[in-house]
Amino acid sequence: MKTTNFTLKALSLTTALSLSLALAVPASAQSSTDTEVTEIVVTGARGVQRSKLDTLAPVDVVRKDALDAQGSTELAQALSRIAPALTFPRISAVDGTDSIRPASLRGLSPDQTLVLVNGKRRHTSALVNVGGSAGRGSVAVDLNAIPTAGLNTIEVLRDGASAQYGSDAIAGVLNLRLREAREGGGISATVGQYITKVEPANSSRDVKDGETYNLSGWIGLPLGQDGFLTVSGEARKRNPTSRGDINNTVTPARVTSRYGDPETESYGLFANAGLPLQNGWSLYGFASYQDLDSTSAAFSRPAASTGNVPSIHPNGFLPLINAKSKDYSATGGVKGQWGDWDSDYSIGWGRNELDYTVLNSVSPSYGTNSKTEFYAGNIQYDQVVFNADISRPFDIGLYGPLTLALGVEARHETYQIGRGEEQSYAFGGIAGASPGSQGFTGFQPSNEVDVNRDNVGAYANVSVEATEKLQFEVAARAEHYSDFGGNFSGKLSSRYDFNDAFAVRGSVSTGFRAPSLAQQYFTSTASVVNTNVTPSVVIETGLFPATHPASVALGATPLEAEKSLNYALGFVFRKGPFQLTVDGYDIRINDRIVLSDNTPTGDAEILALLEPYGVRSARFFTNGVTTQTTGVDIVANYRHLTDSLGRFDVSLALNSSNTVIKKYPQYNLSAIVTNPPALFPRNRQFILTNAAPENKATLSVDWTGGPLTVNTRTTYYGDVIDPSNNILNDVHSGEKTIFDASATYSFGNGTSVVLGADNLFDVYPDATPANINIGSGNGIGALAFTRFSPFGFNGRYVYLRLNHNW
Repeated sequence: MKTTNFTLKALSLTTALSLSLALAVPASAQSSTDTEVTEIVVTGARGVQRSKLDTLAPVDVVRKDALDAQGSTELAQALSRIAPALTFPRISAVDGTDSIRPASLRGLSPDQTLVLVNGKRRHTSALVNVGGSAGRGSVAVDLNAIPTAGLNTIEVLRDGASAQYGSDAIAGVLNLRLREAREGGGISATVGQYITKVEPANSSRDVKDGETYNLSGWIGLPLGQDGFLTVSGEARKRNPTSRGDINNTVTPARVTSRYGDPETESYGLFANAGLPLQNGWSLYGFASYQDLDSTSAAFSRPAASTGNVPSIHPNGFLPLINAKSKDYSATGGVKGQWGDWDSDYSIGWGRNELDYTVLNSVSPSYGTNSKTEFYAGNIQYDQVVFNADISRPFDIGLYGPLTLALGVEARHETYQIGRGEEQSYAFGGIAGASPGSQGFTGFQPSNEVDVNRDNVGAYANVSVEATEKLQFEVAARAEHYSDFGGNFSGKLSSRYDFNDAFAVRGSVSTGFRAPSLAQQYFTSTASVVNTNVTPSVVIETGLFPATHPASVALGATPLEAEKSLNYALGFVFRKGPFQLTVDGYDIRINDRIVLSDNTPTGDAEILALLEPYGVRSARFFTNGVTTQTTGVDIVANYRHLTDSLGRFDVSLALNSSNTVIKKYPQYNLSAIVTNPPALFPRNRQFILTNAAPENKATLSVDWTGGPLTVNTRTTYYGDVIDPSNNILNDVHSGEKTIFDASATYSFGNGTSVVLGADNLFDVYPDATPANINIGSGNGIGALAFTRFSPFGFNGRYVYLRLNHNW
């Protein structure tokens, strides 16, 4: 009901705004060159280019200067503050996800949004998010591996597009279009820091931390007579933040956690090149490299716990998890005219490697022989993609041409898990002590994986301008995967322009997302000692593939593709300097892949099922969830030029969505187990449906007067729930409004300086109530604020940036 009320209020507000501006501003008041920049969109329509207001589906075009007008130097963070339907929570205390955070479009899973670079599929991270945070169970693209200096624009297609692009495009598509320049360049240096007052439930303190230093730049170089080579790079160092509450079980009571952003150092390069050949053909290519070194904190271990060796850490310790990610990509191709056909042929490769090391820790079952630093293993994902795309217009006697686009895509993927050193996972022999490195247990030999698969897809896309007012598109795509079989997706889109000011558009489509190799094969288990038998034996507990005998004993079956049915309907209105788009959507997803909960260790019947496989407790990925997501996106823009007061740019963006579960997965154990446990309990359900705010609204007002530009942005976030299996223990972020502001002064010689603050008024999510033991045990006081907060929980961030372009 809250979502519906918010949507109605938003629609009423936007309609009133549009009518008042339509009446107040005559269409001839300003020239189009003064009021808008024509932005050509290539995402969402194969073989056809349109301006962003003439598309058949909603597309946000985010320009590079909009990313620069804010404090964050992370692409995903900056983009989420501009795109209305995108969220990027600053997750903490969930192992590798602290370092490679996922972004979400329209509240759906991060891996249900396809990411392209220059129209080519980008590889995902090797990381599968298995912790209890937003994006649980997903494998997403690391957007922060791409330097913002190398970008020109980002197109955010908010519509299902599997029929055009294949797997993953259920929620939409992000297409990152790279800068193309054969001359010029720029350099930017940014320093920033959190200056904040932290007020969790049991304490209060003033904090200055999270110092960030960022250096980025780009240069355009000539390649041959007419070609270009644009090289961009970025180096970033960020100190950690700490937002935990005091731990009152230690003396003196103090903060023993480091709950916040990890300490990171990263270096990235991106090169983009194009070289014209003869007869209208040209070569193109782009390549990237990123090196990320990130250290986050696990929960602290008290001195007297079974996870400690007191002679090594007499006062307890705080384990640190070091994740080192190396990301590579390279794509090359040729495009031109093949007879009457526009042709594009390319091959691309991408790889992500992630190595784990545990620092300041101990492997308790080795006692005084334990090390304090452990190599915990690695994971790696590789992708090779070949694309062939052709298109041409046909004159069939209608108002405009019929454009036919055809294409094929072949992809080869590999996934690997490598073991850690022995002490990181093994039982050292001391009874009653915990095996493995504390904070992050290393991958053991039984976890090692080396798998691969292939898939081939073919599509056809027909775009028709039937009359001066009516356009429509039809797309179909067939896919075949070597591991789970085939899929067919279709899409029908249409648009009718009643006049130059008003148009209606809509679409219906089917979509799919193939289970990732990581979801099919990721294995992470810990050793435990079974003292109920004589002699005692070491058994495993943790996450197993759905095809593992222990999972099969619990009723698991091989994973299948998720399938969706998308409906969209909206309108476009424009008059002079005012633009408005309103787009509603309904997305039903069947067979969603989710990560089950661990089986209870106190159920004798389940223990008997698992005992033959040396397993005490298990969880696994499974299909079986059906969800329905309904919502609306509203985007309004207005530009006003004055004779004496400069230019005002005003934009209002709202997203309101609601996801409900229509079908729940169940253990297939009724004939064997008397009282089967919940396969997908309440807390996991809420992570799937409520990890992003149901309502988000952003109002931006930018003013430019001579050399000075002032950017302001106010963002409202609806309440997000950090769930428990007991509703009384839920933690809420609360409804919050964040205000960001920056001022830029240009000196006229290509040099400018920016002073700004994100979250100027130092707003935090609601503190975790003192009576809720969300941080009990090793994590007492740690989770002082919910990690589901859509704007994080670090407080006010101030920054200074110096830019120079030539």
